[in-house]
Amino acid sequence: MVTDAGVSSLTPVGQDLVALTDLLIGLPQPPDASLVSRLRAEFTDAQLAEVVMGVGLFLGMSKVLITLGLEPEVMETTVVSTPGSNTE
Repeated sequence: MVTDAGVSSLTPVGQDLVALTDLLIGLPQPPDASLVSRLRAEFTDAQLAEVVMGVGLFLGMSKVLITLGLEPEVMETTVVSTPGSNTE
């Protein structure tokens, strides 16, 4: 997902948050145990829930804006098919 775009300049915790975000907005899959362990060492359950809900709300709203044709014209978009959907 994120290839670098400045990610390497982030703190290790910031890099872990980017990795979690990639899992949430890409092809959804559970995070590996080491990522979960590192995130739990830095954040409370409530804080992690806030991060996940924030990313989820942004993702949902961006899909609505794209569907309604309201995304900025200069915004690059990437289409990721829903697993199991017919993508002809």
